[in-house]
Amino acid sequence: MLADLTTYRPEDFLLFGPEVYWRLFALQNAALWPLHVATTAFGLFLCAVASVPEGQGKPPAGHWLVRGAATGLALLWLLVGWTFLLDRYSPVNWAIDYAVPLFALEAALLLACAVPAGSLQPAAGWTARRIAGLGLLGYAVLLHPLTGLLAGRPWNEAEVFGLAPDPTAMATLGILLAAADRASAGRWLVLIGMAVPLAWCLVSAATLLTLGGWAGWLPLAAALLAVAALAAGGHRGRAGG
Repeated sequence: MLADLTTYRPEDFLLFGPEVYWRLFALQNAALWPLHVATTAFGLFLCAVASVPEGQGKPPAGHWLVRGAATGLALLWLLVGWTFLLDRYSPVNWAIDYAVPLFALEAALLLACAVPAGSLQPAAGWTARRIAGLGLLGYAVLLHPLTGLLAGRPWNEAEVFGLAPDPTAMATLGILLAAADRASAGRWLVLIGMAVPLAWCLVSAATLLTLGGWAGWLPLAAALLAVAALAAGGHRGRAGG
């Protein structure tokens, strides 16, 4: 029996190939267009929230903007979990059924982050975590959708923030990382909220690397960057306060 198992390769445990996997994004994009415009605009709004540190907003208006960011991001996790994971991915990968509740859990954690005033607003000063988080957030929203073109896939298979799981998880890591130095009542929620997107990035990396190509290195790099930035702590750059 053990000898039989050693003859299997990782790709033998997948029930689909690269063509089927990337076709899921084409179906998702076709079904939800033109929602891409709204999710990308919201991603830019998240970048703005992560760029304005604590003390430079005008409470309570500034806090309501941050709460709106957390609430909107939670809704996007529910949207991706329902329309992509449950409706499209689960029929070709039974293991995804176990991921759907985790996406709902992440949405609940993000909604909880919306309760403490300004919990997702970064602390003053350009710390290593904030710089890494803002860079990861900007990449997920603006650059990750272009990686499919670099890999030779058509534009309709692009992974768009708010509609596809990988860029949504990366962007969530980014904004949570940018807020990780803030000493507030919601800081522990911010740190716990990173667990699901980190886990998804690792699972996605394993899946994509098994399918072949270099796309799997992208979520893996995002996860490693987030972990490294957390381990580095809140060291401030020259512009730090």
